[in-house]
Amino acid sequence: MTAKLPALFVSHGAPSLIMDPCPTRDFLRGLGKDIGRPKAILSVSAHWTTQHPRVTGHPQPPTIHDFGGFSDELYRLEYPAPGDPVLAKRVLDLLRRGGIEGERDLSRGYDHGAWVPLLLMYPEADIPVVQLSVQPQLGPSHHLEMGQALHQLREEGVLVVASGATTHNLGDFFGRGVDTPPLSYAREFADWVKEAVASGRTEELLDYAQRAPQALRNHPSPEHFLPIFVALGSGGGGAGRILHDGYTYGAFSMAAFAWD
Repeated sequence: MTAKLPALFVSHGAPSLIMDPCPTRDFLRGLGKDIGRPKAILSVSAHWTTQHPRVTGHPQPPTIHDFGGFSDELYRLEYPAPGDPVLAKRVLDLLRRGGIEGERDLSRGYDHGAWVPLLLMYPEADIPVVQLSVQPQLGPSHHLEMGQALHQLREEGVLVVASGATTHNLGDFFGRGVDTPPLSYAREFADWVKEAVASGRTEELLDYAQRAPQALRNHPSPEHFLPIFVALGSGGGGAGRILHDGYTYGAFSMAAFAWD
């Protein structure tokens, strides 16, 4: 594959997204077919937070069920995609060239932020996957710079899939159904993000905590929003496309974006 692949940001929602009948599940099921088969996937998940960048170096990463309180069926699901130690080294080399030091993690598996969307996109689990962690204490600019350092991967057949949430107030998730209408504060923030992405307002996105309406209510902690900046950086830092819009459990905007 020689054509440049897009950089993606997808909202992964609750782990039960795989079993919940909703438009986002249908969207992710079709997304892999729309993009085609990449040589490998770099997943940037909100559910792996570290002090410094780390990448998975395990040749066969295990599936991590990093959640509680869901149906037994969900805990039986596995995503046995192979790892890619060569790609892991390539990621670290590119980060280093960009002035960012990282390291391999030889034991880490795929958390649900990675395997839930990938199981829907590429259910055969036969494409190698490497995960990259996020560093919440380092903020949006650091994650944009990580993406910029990794932009060349898109020309090497590697699909960048940043996975988090456009809105993520976990406290308002509990007790609601998957088809609960969007809460007004979640819609307000998500509409701002969609407009900023589509217009290429990168500086405003980087300063979302101060500029976006209801920012801290939608993201009491930043880790679920930070992956979008890796996708933005690896996609060139300009305007992006809105691939999908929708909500689950009222509090979760499931908006997804691509940078070509």
